[in-house]
Amino acid sequence: MATLLRRLLFFAALFFIWELVYRLELFQTRLFPSPLLSFVELYKGFFETGILTVATFESLSRIAIGFTIAVVVGSCLGILLALSKIADETLGSLVIALQSVPSIVWLPIALVVLQTGNTAIISIIVLGGTWAMTMNMRMGIKNVQPLLIRAARTMGYRGAELVWKVMIPASIPSALTGMRLAWAFGWRALIAGELLGRGGLGRTLLDARDFFNMELVIAIMMIIAVVGLIVEYLIFNPIERKVLSRWGYAKS
Repeated sequence: MATLLRRLLFFAALFFIWELVYRLELFQTRLFPSPLLSFVELYKGFFETGILTVATFESLSRIAIGFTIAVVVGSCLGILLALSKIADETLGSLVIALQSVPSIVWLPIALVVLQTGNTAIISIIVLGGTWAMTMNMRMGIKNVQPLLIRAARTMGYRGAELVWKVMIPASIPSALTGMRLAWAFGWRALIAGELLGRGGLGRTLLDARDFFNMELVIAIMMIIAVVGLIVEYLIFNPIERKVLSRWGYAKS
């Protein structure tokens, strides 16, 4: 509770300073809009026009689909690379190469091949998150303690059972890191893709800029940031605490 209060006070202070700078007109007010006016745009966008409601729902739908695919595909690839030396030496090199390519550069190809903006944007979310998930899952499997594997084998675990019941559970901390990175890369890829594609928060932000509605631009940036905070503090942090507690790295 104290941590939450400190965070709320911190952000309240930031908005107070921001509003003060706006009212003192230290910068051009059209380029440095008031946070209060941005909150007004948030209210209008969600409760009057509904523009932000539709855009937020569309973006969240895309990231949910793309992130899920990235986690599933990345986990499978990571396990394959960790267990197969041949796959690691061949496919693993391709994964490393693709990891260095910004996912947004795939969007023009995706728009040509897939013909639909929604599917194309989801595909770059997948490309943005899959490789990070793959590499972290690979390292998680490879870093399982040999003593743990030997102990499992003496208990009769072999083959797929050893992987499923011992190695994968032991790699969950690394997998969680991979999920965090997959989310971060996927979320950024989504917004970038929507700037060039259609629909969602990204396209709405670009339209607001074209109409020089900087308050709405700031409002959309707030939504993007708040979604990131919600995912981090309400989803990943509780999962992380449970995982660390389960493996004895933190107190319950």
